[in-house]
Amino acid sequence: MLDLKLVREKAEEVEKALARRNGGFSVKELLEVDAEFRKAQGEWERLRQRANEISELFKTGKVPKEQVEALRLETKDLKRQTEESERLKEELEERLTALRMSIPNVPEPSVPDGADETANVEVSRWGDIPGIENPRHHFELGADLNVFDFARGVKLAESRFTVLMEMGAKIERALMNFMLDFHTEKGYREVFPPILVNRQCMIGTGQLPKFEGDFYKCADDDLYLVPTAEVPVTSLYRDEVLEEEALPVYHCAYTPNFRREAGSAGKDTRGYIRQHQFNKVELVKFCLPERSKEEHESLTRQAELVLEALELPYRRVLLCAGDLGFSAQKCYDLEVWFPAQDKYREISSCSNFGDFQARRANLRYRPAGGGKPRYLHTLNGSGLAIGRTLAAILENNQQPDGSVKLPKVLWPYLKGITELTPAR
Repeated sequence: MLDLKLVREKAEEVEKALARRNGGFSVKELLEVDAEFRKAQGEWERLRQRANEISELFKTGKVPKEQVEALRLETKDLKRQTEESERLKEELEERLTALRMSIPNVPEPSVPDGADETANVEVSRWGDIPGIENPRHHFELGADLNVFDFARGVKLAESRFTVLMEMGAKIERALMNFMLDFHTEKGYREVFPPILVNRQCMIGTGQLPKFEGDFYKCADDDLYLVPTAEVPVTSLYRDEVLEEEALPVYHCAYTPNFRREAGSAGKDTRGYIRQHQFNKVELVKFCLPERSKEEHESLTRQAELVLEALELPYRRVLLCAGDLGFSAQKCYDLEVWFPAQDKYREISSCSNFGDFQARRANLRYRPAGGGKPRYLHTLNGSGLAIGRTLAAILENNQQPDGSVKLPKVLWPYLKGITELTPAR
């Protein structure tokens, strides 16, 4: 959430920055409720202080007789007023918290203006586009190669759940292990968190309360299936104070992920691109505020290196203000080439959240030179979305005879299998 002190002091600047998101967000109501809450809190504290003063007078036993009855009546009235004042204070505090939770992060100044993805800015490209004549879609290739079984996925669950068969399952697992090995060799500490998280975890990273309908929730418990490993990993240090000397902290984690994909009806209904359940390896960083811009660049580069190791052509795109995620202040998307679609598709989002998530999850560090704990900065990125990576490998490495060559970095994980060949 936003720093309320900053909003009070620079309301106009914050308002203008939020207007760049084209979401109609206003801080006016926030400031009005904040003023009401602080007034109510001051009144509540004044009443309590007066009640304490009277209590202390009675304790001394030196209250003049002519004042005893008046003070008792005042105490009774103070109790009533304090209870009413406390109810008002709590109601206003709830409203204030709800408003703060509903306002997104402020875009960084370097983020370009724009209403949607059409205004995103390409930063760089890597790799050669393969010259494939009449390229086939990954789901067509995968069916012939016995990689995907979409029909049985529907039978077991519903649409957008897929069964990976034989080499499909092996390649998915190989990609997971390759990515985890790749990142841990670069200094990321591996975590394997629970795939069920409590509500506070979802609030901390910004999924809740705004996007309540987008996730799968257990019917009998206040627990959610993780939409991304960002949620449990970011919450590892919730309500803790890390020492400055321990920063930065880098983690990588594999989890299956679950999303209802609300609002995506009709998009990517065929294939393995947009699933309700999918696998992903996530990168999460905790760092000092003055280091987060640099850490964002290196995190994005880390995800790019995975694509380069897999020899998949991609581009880096800087998201405009109107396309930013709720919690991000700046985000790069990495988009991999899909020959059959003749376009790049997002395979990783690498975001710098500043102290936005840290304020929601109470993530702080203690400065080495002493002083009060401060909010740290959090960052995360997909390193990578495994299902989309598998789909991209199939499309970019397809051969005229229907076979698919596999990236060399995966050969050791597949016990020397170097290509997929359709059954004759």
